[in-house]
Amino acid sequence: MIHLVAIRHSIFAQIVLWAIFTAAEITFGLWLLTDSTIQRTNQQALERAIDLDLAGMVDIFASGGAEELTKRISDRLAVQPRNGNTAHYLLVDAHDERIAGDIEGWPKQRPENGSVRQIRLDSGSNAYARTTELSPGLRLMVAHEHHDLDVLLRQVALAFLSGGILAVLAVALGGWMAARRLAGRIERINAAFRQPDNSALEDLFLDAEGRDEIDELTIHSGNALVRLKRLAGAHRETTDHVAHEMRTPLMHLDNRLVKALAATPDPETAARIADARTEIRGIIRMLESLLDIAASEARRGDRHGLAPVDLSLIAARLGELYADSAEESGRMLKLDIEPGVIVEGEEMALTRLITNLLDNAFKFVPEGGTVWLVLRKGPKLVVSDDGPGIPEEQRDTIFEKFSKGERAAGSDGAGLGLALCRAIAERHHLEITLVPTGKGACFSVGPETKR
Repeated sequence: MIHLVAIRHSIFAQIVLWAIFTAAEITFGLWLLTDSTIQRTNQQALERAIDLDLAGMVDIFASGGAEELTKRISDRLAVQPRNGNTAHYLLVDAHDERIAGDIEGWPKQRPENGSVRQIRLDSGSNAYARTTELSPGLRLMVAHEHHDLDVLLRQVALAFLSGGILAVLAVALGGWMAARRLAGRIERINAAFRQPDNSALEDLFLDAEGRDEIDELTIHSGNALVRLKRLAGAHRETTDHVAHEMRTPLMHLDNRLVKALAATPDPETAARIADARTEIRGIIRMLESLLDIAASEARRGDRHGLAPVDLSLIAARLGELYADSAEESGRMLKLDIEPGVIVEGEEMALTRLITNLLDNAFKFVPEGGTVWLVLRKGPKLVVSDDGPGIPEEQRDTIFEKFSKGERAAGSDGAGLGLALCRAIAERHHLEITLVPTGKGACFSVGPETKR
């Protein structure tokens, strides 16, 4: 089934199949044309032979009469070969009584005078015949079989069948070799797009020698990827620089506020300074989250930098950490983690993904509530709770940046936690979804579904 799907979606396999079908169709059409041409030519030759034979019989009758004609018919029947296009004769009187010849009686498909018609002989063979009236009350029919034609047609059909099979095999082999070579060249382009590292780009340019259109496509693709890498690098450098330039003065401002808070005995002023510090820390966290989201989205589909990670170990470690704090706050965390779940990914990013989901759950679960962390091979990660849940009208936008629904009303944060979770999941070829439940919220992370 996998091979059939691959053939259906491969343009090169489709071209090979089309070439095979075309070769078979052309061979079949040529056979039909040859067969009809041979039959038409042979029939014309057979009609000419019948006409010559009939004309000779008429000359014999004209010179020697019915008695001489009867003798000549007997002579011809005695000496003609039985394995060729055998000739048959019938000479009848006015009452259709046979006078001479080897045909027992007048056939049902009686040929008209002067026309050739196919008849069925007493032996079961088919023949072409023509009749003529020699004199009042005396008629002659000359018929020729066409065994040689049937043999020739079978030989021609066998030759076309054998040649057609060889032609189809030759087209299939040649097409498969050409398609395989072309598919390999296209695959190098796709590989460079999937993972545009330096080695892939070098292989791409080495393979392109400017011979044909695919080489031209390869060169253009390589140049485009180089430009994109350059732009992405410049964008990343710019955002990192901007983040640094923003984070540094904010941290300086926070330090000044700390000093002001230490030197201010006024409770009201101290409270305002503390609120300002909280706002500054929130801005820094939002800035870091936006940078993390941008970095994950920029590397979506890029497998460079991914390594085997024990997701079970990460989930168990975080589960133990959150279980202690949950117990202190009057909540409960239940773990159901299958061991040995290994994925290709970045350990810090996957840790951030699970942490954000758990933080989101504990943020909205009231005292006495429960949060579940489930992990299965696949991987299949589920974080659910029995809190207030998410209104249905807000579920379509819950993963967008700065999305804060009624569930998050009055809570801290800029609404970037779930957006970062989605960006991290997509970076690892995973998909995060909000699963409908009767109570609370349930977030599921699993392999991407093909659309």
